[in-house]
Amino acid sequence: MSADANPASLPRGPVAWFAANGVAANLLVLVIACTGLFTLPRIKKEVFPEFSADQVSVSMEYRGASPEEVEEAVCIRVEEAIQGVDGIKRVRSTANEGRGMVTVELLPGADARRVLDDVKARVDAIDTFPEEAERPVIQEVIMKTQVINVAVSGAAEEAALKQLGERVRDEITAQPGITQAELVVARPYEISIEVSEDALRRYGLTFDEVARAVRRSSLDLPGGSIKTEGGEYLLRVKGQAYRAPDFGRLPLRTLEDGSRLLLGDVARVVYGFADTSQSARFNNEPAVVIQVFRVGDQDAIRLADTVRRYVDEAAARMPPGIHVTAYQDYSEYLRARLQLLLRNARMGFVLVFAVLALFLRFRLAFWVSLGIPVSFLGTLALMPTLDISVNMISLFAFLIVLGIVVDDAIVVSENIYAHLQQGKPGWQAAVDGARE
Repeated sequence: MSADANPASLPRGPVAWFAANGVAANLLVLVIACTGLFTLPRIKKEVFPEFSADQVSVSMEYRGASPEEVEEAVCIRVEEAIQGVDGIKRVRSTANEGRGMVTVELLPGADARRVLDDVKARVDAIDTFPEEAERPVIQEVIMKTQVINVAVSGAAEEAALKQLGERVRDEITAQPGITQAELVVARPYEISIEVSEDALRRYGLTFDEVARAVRRSSLDLPGGSIKTEGGEYLLRVKGQAYRAPDFGRLPLRTLEDGSRLLLGDVARVVYGFADTSQSARFNNEPAVVIQVFRVGDQDAIRLADTVRRYVDEAAARMPPGIHVTAYQDYSEYLRARLQLLLRNARMGFVLVFAVLALFLRFRLAFWVSLGIPVSFLGTLALMPTLDISVNMISLFAFLIVLGIVVDDAIVVSENIYAHLQQGKPGWQAAVDGARE
């Protein structure tokens, strides 16, 4: 259409300028399309967009305590200590049996790292926590995006099933492109020391003496250094017990005959699992579950494909009766919506081209139809710069905009054709029709 244009008589504006300079318009279309195609592999794909929770949590174990005791001894003292910290919007506390949780919600725009440091400094300064309570765990609440689950199931003992789950978890995180996987619904390991009352009376011991002996003996201590002519040697006493036999050999007392009374002489050391209600069944069999998460710029679809390939390969290496199954793949929702968008885009392109070519001009139909993919490629080219990912929400927006783009293409092209039928030259019909 630019061949009929008279630049001197054209009105000002970008539409008129491109109508008079067809080469520039074609180059712009080519640049937009090439940039979008080049950027497409680098766009982050995730199920839902990442967002900051803007929260800091303080959790503390107080085993054997009732919720009322946890509230009084833990939650209230933490709340009083962190009052006045800048950047805090609201503080919520939850007291359960044996555990207290204080959640700090931050003001919009507050520096989460600074608030975390301030809260940690004030909680660490509390010296009135019960002696039986564990050290408080203070951390920023991070919203992780789960992609897929892997179940390890079968008729096996709990210890063997958990060991297999840990091995599968480690092998999954060793796969390229996967950095975070967690073993869930599996009871944590626990070493319990069951002291016999008869043995305590026989040796004249108290329960507190046994507890102090365990705390005193089961630890590693630095012993300083020794300087010699051959160099300097660092000394370290290693006495930390990690297994049940190690605890059984901890000394409690030296008897009159010179022999040592060991913990195993007065107590039964059991290496097992914590007494919790955590359990899982998959296909009506005992199971442990590995949750795989997407972090950073990792591609959710590529990550799920990697996990599925690993599961297919690992299933052949499992012991008889043990099954490894990938399930609850959230990337399938993203994949389905992406396919829906592509299917609708293809259908819209074909219908627009067919209708315009049938009722208007073939040349007009070609250029108008070409504008549909170019518009989306231009958007894709800007997404990494604007830190926007391909996710369920952005794809829904694409589906809505697809209809708008197709409708506008038909309306604009039909209006340009109407101006052509009025006898206007091509450039004038293009400018007037587009502007209207």
